[in-house]
Amino acid sequence: MLKHKDIPVILSEQVQTTLTNLEPLTRKVFLSLTPPSPMDNRADVDQVRQMLERSYDFVLVPLALMRKIPSICRGAHWQVTATLAESGNGWELIDLEPGDMTEQQFGLAIDIGTTTVVVYLVDLCNGTVLRHAADYNDQIILGEDILNRIRHAAEEGGLARLQNAVLDTLNRLIRVLCPLPMETKKITAVAVGANTTMIHLLLGLDPASICRDPYTPTVNNPGLIPAGEIGLDVNPLAPVYCLPSIGSYLGGDVIGGILVSGMHKQPDVSLFVDIGTNGEIVMGNEDWLVACAGAAGPALEGGVTSFGMRAEPGAVDHVSIDPLTGQVVYTTVANMPARGICGSGLVDTLAELFLNGIIDRNAHFQKGRETYVVVPGKETASGEDIVVTQIDINNFIATKGAVNAATDLLMENVGCAWQEMKHFYAAGAFGQYLPIESAITIGLYPDLPRSSIVRLGNSSGEAARQVLLSRTKRLEAEEIAAKVTYFELNANPSFMEKFSGSKFLPHTDLARYPSVKRRLQTLV
Repeated sequence: MLKHKDIPVILSEQVQTTLTNLEPLTRKVFLSLTPPSPMDNRADVDQVRQMLERSYDFVLVPLALMRKIPSICRGAHWQVTATLAESGNGWELIDLEPGDMTEQQFGLAIDIGTTTVVVYLVDLCNGTVLRHAADYNDQIILGEDILNRIRHAAEEGGLARLQNAVLDTLNRLIRVLCPLPMETKKITAVAVGANTTMIHLLLGLDPASICRDPYTPTVNNPGLIPAGEIGLDVNPLAPVYCLPSIGSYLGGDVIGGILVSGMHKQPDVSLFVDIGTNGEIVMGNEDWLVACAGAAGPALEGGVTSFGMRAEPGAVDHVSIDPLTGQVVYTTVANMPARGICGSGLVDTLAELFLNGIIDRNAHFQKGRETYVVVPGKETASGEDIVVTQIDINNFIATKGAVNAATDLLMENVGCAWQEMKHFYAAGAFGQYLPIESAITIGLYPDLPRSSIVRLGNSSGEAARQVLLSRTKRLEAEEIAAKVTYFELNANPSFMEKFSGSKFLPHTDLARYPSVKRRLQTLV
């Protein structure tokens, strides 16, 4: 089990919204019922339903609860707490507890990433996150990326294995948050942010059509599903709400990012980027939103470099080079002996190599060099030099180039000039941990006023928290999904042209990076 600091779980304080007028997926209502008598001989279930329907128009009582209601009411001397869940046509009674339990309302906000899974335990009474837990997605052993998992799902028993893997991960994290089995049953609502494929695998839906022309998922908005039907270890009748997707490659995690950023309400043009195992880019304002997505490769998770690793203890996470002595100064996660380089360390390294003239604007080593020693072997855990090679740089620059090319293509399609970009929202680990100045230096972030660059942290998790707590936010998320126009990059012949031209540092058009241009001029 990883410590939470090793996985991007932060709900950034910059974007956490204090929600007023909470409308959570489930509500608790205290009922003081009338004991049966010759003057009032209503059926027990009918009395519970009728009292609830004084405030809630229509309440469905499932058969499973009908069997329990008489004994619960009598054992509690007719003082009980009902838990109601939203349903498509009204409300459903999902639990009945003895006594007044209205102050104990709990839900889960879940972010299911291709690589990592984060679960937040939320107090439904006030919206606060009580605890959180994170771990790697157990599906990784069945496929590192989405396409490999879709292929695995097509094998005999593959879909069941993938669903069980993510459920094992989730239920393990739920038990970390609520160690006692009785506690998990007190969780009465769940909201999930995830990409389209992850939602399909969670629900046990065949994802095959996601990667086949014309790229149509089984479902984009699954609605409310009882947790017991999925296999989550919470109240089996707890409603599970998945943030809606737009299509195969633009999922609820991106809708959540837009929701949390608020870019869909602003008059100025903003750019939202989330780069992980997959990359998603959204541009727009209150009038329009356009988006594109594709496989980014695990460039920022250490997956494309010789000594790349995730942000675990021993990962080099920050690097600087003394311009006078050439001495490398670095730090590692948890101050452990260096074992490799994570995304933030790699971004720092490339920026420092560029600013010190060790690599040129083509991201090529100068003077015949092929490698650069970041940490000498005498300081590493293995005794081996930790280096960055030209191949490593080429692989990383391919990801950076894809981000630049996709952004340029979106701007071209909507007739928007880069000068119109006023805000930049960076989500996930891409936003939370990358050093801003270094990311701008190599062209991964746009060169905007630093106050216009907002780190959203785990915006998928924060969006899940918001829709868990607010019906208004759920409707807002669905309105966003209906508003976004998706562009298919693979079908656009100019993408590869822009991609080839986007591999320069920081960009083909240096005028778009005035602060970097000034820094380079001072180094001449």
